[in-house]
Amino acid sequence: MRAYERLLNYVRVYTTSDEACEAVPSSQRQFVLGRQLAEELKDLGVSNVRIDDKCYVYGMIPATPGMEKAPKIGFIAHMDTAPAFSGENVNPQVIGNYDGMDVVLGESGRILCVKDFSHLPSLKGRTLITTDGNTLLGADDKAGIAEIMTMAEEIITEGTPHGTICIGFTPDEEIGRGADCFDVDGFGADYAYTVDGGVENEIEYENFNAAGVTAEFCGFSVHPGSSKDTMINAALVAMEFNAMLPSADTPRNTEGYEGFFHLCEMSGDVSNAKLEYIVRDHDAAMFRCRLETLRHAEKILNEKYGEGTVTLTIKEQYRNMKEKIEPCMHLIENASLAAKEAGLEPVHVPVRGGTDGARLSFMGLPCPNLGTGGYAFHGPFEHITAEGMDLAVKTLKGIVRLYAGHTEK
Repeated sequence: MRAYERLLNYVRVYTTSDEACEAVPSSQRQFVLGRQLAEELKDLGVSNVRIDDKCYVYGMIPATPGMEKAPKIGFIAHMDTAPAFSGENVNPQVIGNYDGMDVVLGESGRILCVKDFSHLPSLKGRTLITTDGNTLLGADDKAGIAEIMTMAEEIITEGTPHGTICIGFTPDEEIGRGADCFDVDGFGADYAYTVDGGVENEIEYENFNAAGVTAEFCGFSVHPGSSKDTMINAALVAMEFNAMLPSADTPRNTEGYEGFFHLCEMSGDVSNAKLEYIVRDHDAAMFRCRLETLRHAEKILNEKYGEGTVTLTIKEQYRNMKEKIEPCMHLIENASLAAKEAGLEPVHVPVRGGTDGARLSFMGLPCPNLGTGGYAFHGPFEHITAEGMDLAVKTLKGIVRLYAGHTEK
């Protein structure tokens, strides 16, 4: 079975995570796919398959005779889809021999346009898979799951010599909790790759340092007719706070290694207001500087309006995995060689976000990220190609061969 055929099956399972729920997994519906994947792994002949009470799925393909001392390599993908857009009742469109032009997304009124996605003409001739415009597709990261499954099937059926291969599927990655309960020791890998990236030739081992920030504002409400030098309007103080941040350092104005402050949500009135941000930067020193900028704004406004007017809560979320990957750059070298053997030109790009691999790297499992062949994740314009997925599978198989001491002939 080709990877895209598995993807079409998986995306129909509703697995959106729920950031408002503190349970693990955050949505019980993720168990539906988790149990399905566990059974599929067993059917493929994968050993030690288990799904735990927190919806983490694990399996292992034992080393072939003589390969027992080869490094144990893991492959990981996540089952949940992003809460940012509906992941329920996904109805994918499959367009064979795509013409490279605009695509009407069902009857939604949305159009996948070349003017918005300039790479579309480069996909001409491929089998394009899109949404019908009413949901996201879920290729993030069910494409990664499908590619790992297909790699496992082909490795087993073809009898390719290999070391121990470890497989893991996680819940709740999209809400930043995918690695929280991951059993690194039980997983058993020496090194791993998350298969959770974009274009199939991308190899990522640098990601943002990240924090979530909540700024709460306590005002003093009196009748506006008699409020001279008395009223403190919490909503206006919130606006003043935001104005103290660098106006150009927003996601719209940044790219590559450039960091940002992103105002995600705002609410409030005269008495109380709240701003919620995410803060990102690849450079650790710049990241600390950004957090200090926020703390300085808090200090200045409390001095101006009175202590307790502004309360800042900073929660660091993940760190740049680069420092954990650099001591074992063979992970990147082998992934690059495997991509070349698959006919791709590998590119190393910084992740403008985070992956389970970033957290896992700091948990003792060095874990860079590989592309799946997908584009425009988290919304109705998400799309992927069957051929891109095939190339991702070839890259995974190439990595397995290389760690077993074999190259493509």
